Amino acid sequence: METIGAEAGDSLRTGPSVVGQRRRLALSGVRGHVAKGRDFTREALRDWGWDGEATADDVLLLVSELLTNASLHAGGCIELALTSGEALRIEVYDGTTTLPRPHPNPQRGLPGGHGLYIVARLSDRWGTVTSENGKAVWAEIEASRLTSGRSTGM
Repeated sequence: METIGAEAGDSLRTGPSVVGQRRRLALSGVRGHVAKGRDFTREALRDWGWDGEATADDVLLLVSELLTNASLHAGGCIELALTSGEALRIEVYDGTTTLPRPHPNPQRGLPGGHGLYIVARLSDRWGTVTSENGKAVWAEIEASRLTSGRSTGM
């Protein structure tokens, strides 16, 4: 794990000390990467004082969906990165430049095809950033939601 930010060594709670911190978890070749990613995220939320609210559960579900999608549709996860600030930014890096597309007709009550709809519903915004080595699929949740507990109501 790597934490980057002005107060990387300080005790963290909500407020200015949280802004600008970045934590990264290498996942290439890691077994159980979805569970490890959730545990890593849960620890970051706790350190940043953003746990204990219903929205923290939304974050854990977002991480699970993004990591699962990378595993199933992009050849695997390379890295999970979390950045704190006015919003929590979740980024999942993979090794393909193929952009994610929502399933055109997911079947209600059947597994599969719902991941990007869940990401869109739970996040305040999401998207992709490509590079020559692959892409990152990212999602953001406003920090105010993490401190107030305001969920999407899903």
